Amino acid sequence: MQSHLRLVPGWKHLLMMGLPVLIGVGAVAGAYVYSASAHPAAASLVTPPSTALELPPPAGLLVDVTGAVARPGLYRVPRGDRVYDAIAAAGGLTADADPARLPNLAGRLKDGEQIKVPFVKGADGGTVISRTSLNSATVDELALVPGFTEAFAQEVVDYRANYGGFESTSELVVILGMSEADFVVARRYLTL
Repeated sequence: MQSHLRLVPGWKHLLMMGLPVLIGVGAVAGAYVYSASAHPAAASLVTPPSTALELPPPAGLLVDVTGAVARPGLYRVPRGDRVYDAIAAAGGLTADADPARLPNLAGRLKDGEQIKVPFVKGADGGTVISRTSLNSATVDELALVPGFTEAFAQEVVDYRANYGGFESTSELVVILGMSEADFVVARRYLTL
């Protein structure tokens, strides 16, 4: 007695075609499970792309330091700096500074703020401004003028040597290209 069990007619052909597909699906599923279990930290590092634009860091604060400091003038300081940082950038306190009337040294700076360092009452430093001659000062003397840099002081001396000197302090802006803001501060300390 011969008994043949037939489940589906043509099941051998279906098995021959379906077996490679089942093996492929199993291989892909196995690879996924293996990679997920081998690198669990990698799944947590994947973050969706941010839609926010990256902004450049701020350039800093512009402050004006005046009074009894070594080099009064405009200074660019980082955000978050304190008043004592601005005074240090201006060369520190002079001997004529009144320690009893100093501004709050621990105060946070704001953009465009003016820090006034008072002179001792009766000190000559509070009323007299020493002026530097554009037509005779050295590079080192000009570099101490607020608004001047070493490079700009050298340009002034070179211009003076090549063209015979200055007829007006405004030539610093017109001919040498000094900024108006720096000139407004520097002109108080200059003479011809």
